Amino acid sequence: MTILITGATGFIGRHVCAELSKNQALIAVLRQPEQQLPLLRRQVDALGGNGAHIQAVAGDLERPNLGIKDSLPTLDAVIHLAARFAWKLAPNIAHNSNVGGSLAAAELARQHQCRLVFISGFMLENHQHLSRLGIHPTDPERTDWRRVYRRAGAYEASKLEAAFRVRAFAQANDMDLVEVQPATVAGHSQTGMLDAQQPLFNLLDNLAHGRLAMVPGSPEHWLPLVAVDVLATLIAHATTSENAPRRLLALDANTPNLQGTLEIAAQALDMAAPKRHLPLRLLSWLLRIPGMPTVMNTSPEALNFIQTTRFDTRDTQQFMQQQGIKTPDITQVITHSAQFYHHLQQAALSPAAS
Repeated sequence: MTILITGATGFIGRHVCAELSKNQALIAVLRQPEQQLPLLRRQVDALGGNGAHIQAVAGDLERPNLGIKDSLPTLDAVIHLAARFAWKLAPNIAHNSNVGGSLAAAELARQHQCRLVFISGFMLENHQHLSRLGIHPTDPERTDWRRVYRRAGAYEASKLEAAFRVRAFAQANDMDLVEVQPATVAGHSQTGMLDAQQPLFNLLDNLAHGRLAMVPGSPEHWLPLVAVDVLATLIAHATTSENAPRRLLALDANTPNLQGTLEIAAQALDMAAPKRHLPLRLLSWLLRIPGMPTVMNTSPEALNFIQTTRFDTRDTQQFMQQQGIKTPDITQVITHSAQFYHHLQQAALSPAAS
């Protein structure tokens, strides 16, 4: 197979490339291939993949047709992982990158008449949340997206809009679409490797520095997690398997509540975990006070992902069993992630680092 992938240099993308490059040829869409490809190949090799199987083409998520001007070979699949992630994104920038880029990737897959593996997010399965935002799941044109952007924040809103518009595009063009919906990404199940840009890393950092004196939400609230290597393996099988379901919810249903997650992480960090709870409405109000998001190192947008909704993952679990994808103990994944974070902090404080 020849597979084109966007977002290859990101945390998830590197692991997907490592998994697929063992047996497949990959074309990574990179802004600066000459500078980025050598590093990506080294990173993929370090993760157990075969960097020599990765080529690159110049492109840009924010330009028409993904900014690809070079001719491409016939593609067997397009994996769209790239997204602009940041809190407080300007709506037009979020829309241009995340919605426009997603539709450009879908158009590329349509032109090559190949499968599109589209990476969205688990919040698309929280139907009550979608309803509260005013989203019409069966008809994106009926949704007042400006209101959704105001309510949810530009990042989440643009990811939601992208998913619904890609679904509509794929249906209108009778495309082979497989949508993978990841939960919050945790570290590698064995090494704990976790990118500093990931929200879980930020949560661990807040815990370690005493910014989490109380547990956000109630005992029913949780932050669904998935180990990055499990997610990467699932995406790889979603790309190559003939019988992949149309949607795959990449979420470990055994993730403990948020208090339990913080207790596991605190134990790995050799510190006390918070015991009392802070209602999300009160926390959201506090974060509206000027300067408080900086002091607490938390964005109000991040609170949307802490919730009480539980999800049906049976179809995904069945597919993973068929493909021989093992699910690690999520409590160990949390422990390894926290230990990895701790090692990074210790290394940064060591004399050699200074």
